[in-house]
Amino acid sequence: MKVILLQDVKKLGKLDDIVEVSDGYARNYLFRQKLAIEATKENLNDVGQRKKAEQAKALHQLEEARRMAAELKGQTFTMKMKAGDGGRLYGSLTAADVAEALIKAGYPVDKRNISIKTPLKSIGNTSVEVKLHNEVSINIDVKVEAI
Repeated sequence: MKVILLQDVKKLGKLDDIVEVSDGYARNYLFRQKLAIEATKENLNDVGQRKKAEQAKALHQLEEARRMAAELKGQTFTMKMKAGDGGRLYGSLTAADVAEALIKAGYPVDKRNISIKTPLKSIGNTSVEVKLHNEVSINIDVKVEAI
């Protein structure tokens, strides 16, 4: 019997895979645990439409990330932080600080997608990598000034 998997099943397949299994395994385990449905024409069409919608959504997200990267290219973000004598910061520049500055500028970015290669503990400039999508990342310049 051919079935469409509704979840990842160990040693059988992943979500939306169409696999051939024995009738007993399908009826007694997969269907009862809601891990699979029978591969009828209607169900196959539903899976096809869902995959097309997911591809369109992924393409839209990629285009949005590329648009945002084009807008961010060449921009320098200035951040004001508390500093002591000699320009030494109280603390250091963190990914959360950069994410907050980007959000205020209208670019929604999660702090987990920001990579600071060398920690900045004094006033100055640094380059920060921002990962906007799996395929799109950009380096932005951050200038830290004392308050």
